[in-house]
Amino acid sequence: MKNYVILSLVLFTIIMPVSSQETNSFPVQTKVENGIIEGNYNTHTGIQTYFGVPFAKPPVGELRWKAPQPLGPWEGVKQTKQFGPRPMQTMVFGDMNSRSNGVSEDCLYLNVWTPAKRDTKDLPVLVYFYGGGNVAGDASEPRYDGESMAKKGMVVVTTNYRLNIFGFLAHSQLSEEAPYKASGNYGMLDQHAALQWVRKNISAFGGNPQKVTIAGESAGSIGVSAQMASPLSKDLIAGAIGESGAAIHPTLAPVPLAEAEQQGNDFLQKAGVESIADLRKLSTRDIYEIYNESGRFGFPMVIDGYFLPKSLPEIFEEQKQAQVPLLLGWNSAEIPGMAFTQGPYTLENFKAKVMESYPKKYKEVLELYPAGSSKEVEYAATDLASDRFIVYSTWKWFDLHRKNSQQPVYRYLYSKLRPPLKNTNLVSGLAGGTVESTGDSPKQPEPIGAPHACEIEYCMGNLHLVDDYAWTAEDFKVSETMQNYFANFIISGNPNGQELPEWPSAKAKDFTPPVMVIDVESKAVDAQNDARYQFLDKQYGN
Repeated sequence: MKNYVILSLVLFTIIMPVSSQETNSFPVQTKVENGIIEGNYNTHTGIQTYFGVPFAKPPVGELRWKAPQPLGPWEGVKQTKQFGPRPMQTMVFGDMNSRSNGVSEDCLYLNVWTPAKRDTKDLPVLVYFYGGGNVAGDASEPRYDGESMAKKGMVVVTTNYRLNIFGFLAHSQLSEEAPYKASGNYGMLDQHAALQWVRKNISAFGGNPQKVTIAGESAGSIGVSAQMASPLSKDLIAGAIGESGAAIHPTLAPVPLAEAEQQGNDFLQKAGVESIADLRKLSTRDIYEIYNESGRFGFPMVIDGYFLPKSLPEIFEEQKQAQVPLLLGWNSAEIPGMAFTQGPYTLENFKAKVMESYPKKYKEVLELYPAGSSKEVEYAATDLASDRFIVYSTWKWFDLHRKNSQQPVYRYLYSKLRPPLKNTNLVSGLAGGTVESTGDSPKQPEPIGAPHACEIEYCMGNLHLVDDYAWTAEDFKVSETMQNYFANFIISGNPNGQELPEWPSAKAKDFTPPVMVIDVESKAVDAQNDARYQFLDKQYGN
């Protein structure tokens, strides 16, 4: 009987599946400012990983709606092998495929991937901010995974930051209690705290604290532009990458402190909460439900005189932004044209919507977005909807930096059509991920360009981690091209090299600045559509 039990245990051990991570990894420790952390060293990939590393005190209790506070030291070894909880949020954009350990206000954790050996030092560093409209998102998502980039010879950091009401609520009482006499921007201050952590600790992972490039997509890109502009963060970075988004009107632009405080005051009043002290006494669940019941899409970033002293155009025009190389761009079909037409792609409907939106300038708009057939209307409406949604603000960031900096600026247009989904019962989400297609859902139109957020898994080299789409050899080719451009830029401040098509930088006086069109056959061309953005610039008055 004894021998039978022993044999059974042996067989059980043999046939039990063991993950490749466990098979190929062994624990490694490193010392950071606050103590020792333990992660994994994967002997198959050569990459060390440290997941769920705390970079500030949990923003709970009395620290709710306060700037992130420095961590104290801990005793012993802190296990950092699992992603920390993602910030409080509802799944606004469908399934973002999180790998995190639940949802919590206690969310200020970051993740590190490094190729460093025991004597490696001075590697370039990438810090990536996720997208999600400042209301959703998570640093653990597979499309942001840092392993593929780390294999290019850099340390990669993805970081959480607070979202929605927990990350951006401003209120007069919060401003009164803050030492800097302002409120809101807590999510942006979380990003700043992560950058401070990187400055202090990244050398422990073989990274160079003086060679940190920040990057992000959508709200993450908006965060990059804001960190460039902030006097708190601008000296912590050596380069910046923006994918579709900038904190410039009309896209999630910061508002004056008084306006943000009034929004917060009104919110509490409508919720029947008398004071911030009473709001802090409520449970996470209560606040989460009160916020969701309000129907709000988050709260705005704030010109608070602390993190942001002025609007981004003002800061850049005064040349007070981070004077660093910048690589940025957008996708060829950021949002469907029906976001503008609100109806069928007919010439009559398109003209009517243009006249309604631009009653004094409609003829000029129709010349800038020409259309003569239904298919041309779809393209024109998609261009106009995309420009109004997020392209213009990104262009304005590009234009401001190239005219107010001696640093190189590189601009791209991502144009690769995404392949179909493997599961025909799913549809793509606006900001990534997929959602179930309901029985009465309209048939998805054939794509005419690259939609919002679709480039993330390409530029980060993570197609193999996003299994929803029927990737082809062309997709992997485009991913290799885009990832190498990004990696070269992070390493040297210049995307060129490795026999890639030459990507010229844009000069301040270029009337038609160069654009790198990233597709199956990538190539640099002269800008074709800047007259559209110049027109919108006059309308928005940025």
